[in-house]
Amino acid sequence: MRLPALTRELQVDYTALSLVDAEKNQFRYKLEGYDKGWQEAGTRRQAFYTNLGPGNYRIRVMAANNSGVWNEAGASLDFSVAPAYYQTTWFRGCVVLAFFAALWGLHRYRLHQMARVFNARMEARVGERTRVARDLHDTLLQSFQGVLLKFSTVKYLIHSRSDDAEETLDRYIDQARAAITEGRDAVQGLRSSTVVANDLARAVTSFGQGLTADHAGPDCPELRVFVEGKSQDLPPLVRDEVYKIACECLRNAFRHAHAKRIEVQIGYEPRQFRLRLLDNGKGIDPEVLIAGGRAGHHGLPGLHERAELAGGKLSVWSQLNSGTEIELTIPAAIAYPKPKTRAAKTAGVPSERKRSE
Repeated sequence: MRLPALTRELQVDYTALSLVDAEKNQFRYKLEGYDKGWQEAGTRRQAFYTNLGPGNYRIRVMAANNSGVWNEAGASLDFSVAPAYYQTTWFRGCVVLAFFAALWGLHRYRLHQMARVFNARMEARVGERTRVARDLHDTLLQSFQGVLLKFSTVKYLIHSRSDDAEETLDRYIDQARAAITEGRDAVQGLRSSTVVANDLARAVTSFGQGLTADHAGPDCPELRVFVEGKSQDLPPLVRDEVYKIACECLRNAFRHAHAKRIEVQIGYEPRQFRLRLLDNGKGIDPEVLIAGGRAGHHGLPGLHERAELAGGKLSVWSQLNSGTEIELTIPAAIAYPKPKTRAAKTAGVPSERKRSE
């Protein structure tokens, strides 16, 4: 006999025949699989059980007559209680599997968190190393390269014009000391603003005048700096990256482009900040532009990295013997820290254009 699942109450009725006095019959019963011993029922002809678990059972009943003689064979009944779904073996197995799966998931999640933290630290370290390498390239290495080229000219002046050679050598030694200072600042990773005054045009013009003085002669290019729109304050980090991009482009134009004219345009436009540098030099090899730079050189990759750090986009156009144009654009939301609240009034102000040479 099979009972349904979750059978809460079970009543078993039994009796025994007696030809003398049936009312004095004594009973005892035992539910195998549940009772540990025989249960003395006296003259009661019922057995009660509650909350039986799923499984197979056998209830055995023994009776004694009025003389106290027990029937050792007795009678028995086999039955079973069906399990509920959550009492089945497969369900318990699924619960165990789910538990271990949850543990495995937590373990994997913890490993993922640790890997993410580790990768973030590695990216920070790599980013810092890249920043230092970029600053070294833009300051120390470029400065020493220029100083070495100038020292080579002193070699020829020593024999013909010794007085001029001594004066020139002193000036180049001062420039070498300045290069060492720039390198020290780059290695220390100074994060303060390098352009203290927020006059970007004046800072770029001053840097260009220094390059012009270093390249004095008939082949020295003409430098012009234009400002379009009303000058606005840029965030320090954005301003520094823009200034370094301008300096790197000017340095490359003076040293490598062999240009006759170099022009810098700084535009404070309502929707974006724009920096454009143009020269009429020999241009850049298209293969170099496609490859993103020359192997072993970090000029173009460094410019793109600085543009990304400033939140802008850098574009380079060039053809051989047709000059080069480099443009940096930064959205107004990033370039101008304070939003314009009087847009109508600002729109009515004509843009101003001034030139510094």
